[in-house]
Amino acid sequence: MPPLLPRWFAHRGGGSLAPENTLAGIRLAARLGFKAVEFDVMLSGDGTPVLIHDETLERTTNGVGHVCQTSDAELFALDAGGGERLPRFDEAARLCRQLGLLANIEIKPAAGFELATAEAVVRMAAELWRDAPLQPLLSSFSLAALEVAGDLAPQIPRGILYTDVPDDWLAEMHRLRAVSLHCDADLLSEAVLAETRARSIPLLCYTVNVPEQANLLFERGVSALFVDRLDLFCP
Repeated sequence: MPPLLPRWFAHRGGGSLAPENTLAGIRLAARLGFKAVEFDVMLSGDGTPVLIHDETLERTTNGVGHVCQTSDAELFALDAGGGERLPRFDEAARLCRQLGLLANIEIKPAAGFELATAEAVVRMAAELWRDAPLQPLLSSFSLAALEVAGDLAPQIPRGILYTDVPDDWLAEMHRLRAVSLHCDADLLSEAVLAETRARSIPLLCYTVNVPEQANLLFERGVSALFVDRLDLFCP
């Protein structure tokens, strides 16, 4: 983990103020003073890591179909909102480095592509941040993807991602050599919170868009929050 973990992560690049998972969103987060951004990466039909959250194209682009079945030529011709196109992972990585942003890269594999996605993303991340003083943070709901990440690039910190944290979370963190726990803020239990505090494990919660809730979570000992309403949480 970085020496000082930023309290605020701009969710999916620019939160709700820009097309999600786009370079425009990342630039906006930096302009607003954010020091960290989160974005999702999965593979195109040609095996290229691209920034997108859903396995299908309809919600966030003017395309139709599955990302993992769509060629690069088709993907990069789509409109991801406001005239923005889907970025390649390497483009987003270079932009984060240029802007001095901590990148939380969520490995977001389509079903059946867990290992292939993890391998492609992790190998590329290791190369793009080679010798960088500020390493990214890799996270995933896929434990198999995190296992690949630990094997291929143990120098890059990893966060284990849950919706509702299960009873065996600590054992899984140890097994995967993860450094942080990420979970749904609305489902955070006092038992998990107490355990992370006692063990000094960074706890990151998503997605918080109410300042009063954010303040309460910080008072309870949460380390950082993922936010969509960047205008309400300008650092």
